[in-house]
Amino acid sequence: MEDKRNIPIIEWEHLDKRKFYVFGICMTMMIRVSVYPFTLIRTRLQVQKGKSLYNGTFDAFVKILRTEGTAGLYRGFLVNTFTLISGQCYVTTYELTRKYVSRYNNNNAVKSLVAGGSASLVAQSITVPIDVVSQHLMMQRKGESMGRFKVQSHDGKRLLVFGQTKNIIVQIFKADGFRGFYRGYVASLLTYIPNSAVWWPFYHFYAEQLSSLTPKDCPHLLLQAISGPLAAATASTLTNPMDVVRARVQVEGKSSIILTFKQLIAEEGPWGLTKGLSARIISATPSTIVIVVGYETLKKLSLRPELVDSRHW
Repeated sequence: MEDKRNIPIIEWEHLDKRKFYVFGICMTMMIRVSVYPFTLIRTRLQVQKGKSLYNGTFDAFVKILRTEGTAGLYRGFLVNTFTLISGQCYVTTYELTRKYVSRYNNNNAVKSLVAGGSASLVAQSITVPIDVVSQHLMMQRKGESMGRFKVQSHDGKRLLVFGQTKNIIVQIFKADGFRGFYRGYVASLLTYIPNSAVWWPFYHFYAEQLSSLTPKDCPHLLLQAISGPLAAATASTLTNPMDVVRARVQVEGKSSIILTFKQLIAEEGPWGLTKGLSARIISATPSTIVIVVGYETLKKLSLRPELVDSRHW
């Protein structure tokens, strides 16, 4: 039975793939630049003990800007841009999986759930080593480090960006070997697979609900732009406890997810599981609006020529 929805979904077979990838990389880069400071703040809030350094998202933003300057909000950014590769792998896996699942089940929620989880599995396998390095760079405060590793100066001189990256990579490899770059891999999968698997069905659910409550001539893109942040807030709230554990496992070098979880509860109580949630939602809201509007616009721009005027997308 066909899904009864007012907002049509552009599927993989409708796209001009060359346009899709070129426009997609440009769009993803712009989004990363805009939300990266909040990603850094979220990571520092999750790793700090109690409120030893920052009292919250805004306090962290002001203190980092005051003590480290704008560059402090972008520590590890250049390394993090390599996740553009995983981003393209994510959307490709998502769209192809939707197409494959549709052969057996045409329910949109099922397709979104399976495709979202599968896409996250592929993306995280590429992203985790990049995340490990960039997170250690995020922890480099002025004159000290919040993590296990501190960038070593050369003859008293501060290393340049790529020198700092190389220095951190060498330290990780010396301490933990190749496995060090996949520290927290399981925790990442337990965080991002559910997050992605939950986000897509909720995104389509909210879009369908809003569509039924608004006039027929209401722009689809507006409804999608509202649905994205609602889905992101829902998914972030449900998966934040695992995200806190993931950040601590990766930055503090812990080897056990269960022990890290127990230690967090013992030290900070249940509220410790909400650390960084506001920063996560704040960063997710504008980024999700941009991602949704950008992604849906990207798909419309990438439509095969013969399909452009065939229906109201």
